[in-house]
Amino acid sequence: MASFEVIGGSKLKGEIIPQGAKNEALQVICAVLLTSQKVTIRNVPDILDVNKLIELLADLGVEVTKEEGAGVYTFCAKQVNTELLRAPEFAKKAASLRGSIMMVGPLLARYGLVYAPRPGGDKIGRRRLDTHFVGFEKLGAHFSYEPDSAFYRVEAKHLSGAYMLLDEASVTGTANIVMAAVLAKGKTTIYNAACEPYLQQLCKMLVRMGANISGIGSNLLVIEGVPQLGGTDHSILPDMIEVGSFIGMAAMTRSELTIKNTSFDDLGVIPESFRRLGIQLERRGDDIHIPQQDRYEIDTFIDGSIMTIADAPWPGLTPDLISVFLVVATQAKGSVLIHQKMFESRLFFVDKLIDMGAQIILCDPHRATVIGNDCLKLRPTVMTSPDIRAGVALLIAAMCADGKSTIHNIEQIDRGYQNIDGRLNALCAKIKRVASS
Repeated sequence: MASFEVIGGSKLKGEIIPQGAKNEALQVICAVLLTSQKVTIRNVPDILDVNKLIELLADLGVEVTKEEGAGVYTFCAKQVNTELLRAPEFAKKAASLRGSIMMVGPLLARYGLVYAPRPGGDKIGRRRLDTHFVGFEKLGAHFSYEPDSAFYRVEAKHLSGAYMLLDEASVTGTANIVMAAVLAKGKTTIYNAACEPYLQQLCKMLVRMGANISGIGSNLLVIEGVPQLGGTDHSILPDMIEVGSFIGMAAMTRSELTIKNTSFDDLGVIPESFRRLGIQLERRGDDIHIPQQDRYEIDTFIDGSIMTIADAPWPGLTPDLISVFLVVATQAKGSVLIHQKMFESRLFFVDKLIDMGAQIILCDPHRATVIGNDCLKLRPTVMTSPDIRAGVALLIAAMCADGKSTIHNIEQIDRGYQNIDGRLNALCAKIKRVASS
């Protein structure tokens, strides 16, 4: 276990490049299981969750080669030992990583039988997997759950295309079903599909591998199954959650910062949502420049009513940034209602911010009202990171506070952010990684 000791109050200065997108990496790395040919993936982030998934694939017999260059891997799933899926050691590793559930779709499509432990991940409330398994059943698979061992079993002699209306626009659910459907016989139509840029990236990668997918970028995907897929070369997008986190850091520390190579056109409403909090930012080609601001003021609706920042399926605001928006609002002038619709435990980290002097009313598990105070500095404190996104929000708060804060359980932050302390210290932050006693 490790902790961060953060001396707040330092202004950031310089340029930073976002890592490859964690959520995309977990999807496209699972997709290599669909073919026996080599697949090269570039811009893979060096973070715990992704590294664990790569290790899982290697344990199954996938040949994994780290190439020259940062974040470049070649995968060859020519010999996959599916019998290892129920091995205790493999199951323990897979259960610790929520992204492991996306191995089910490609393994089912290629081998017809999959065992998967109930996955772990962030403790942010209920995270149903019904969308995944109902989709597999629509394709002709038989699903069962073994409560004693917490194992899912999915089997299909062959998959057949089908029409399905997803009960929710789940990104991982859509990805899993798409990866199963590309090798199914006949046409699959998925309505209410997720259409995030990372899901689009997965679909484009599969098309280059030989899949037949239309409707990419919309919530209606049509897939004509093919007998087999080949290899490809794929590059992962920059992580939009990191981009948003860096915008929030710059604003709260009153810093001037340039975020390089953001793939701006794939950020959707994220830049405009920060502008609604009064944060100035400028697009410079594919970069974002945030000028130094002494204060920022939250906008209101046209009739003068309180601003609401809420998450929504793409092209709405990604729920992974709600924690960042909440903490950034604490140091603004004005008030805002933060509405986290998807996960009922994601806002519970606000008690740490209240301890730091933030004025927040937690209305219920999904809503918090933030009364911004641009004249009152946050107080330093000792806190524990509950999950990836709340962890980086607490790090932002500590960087803004006047004094030394300590954040425990930073392994949660490391799951999603690559060398975050080293990269921020290069921008004049004061973050020390220490071993917990």
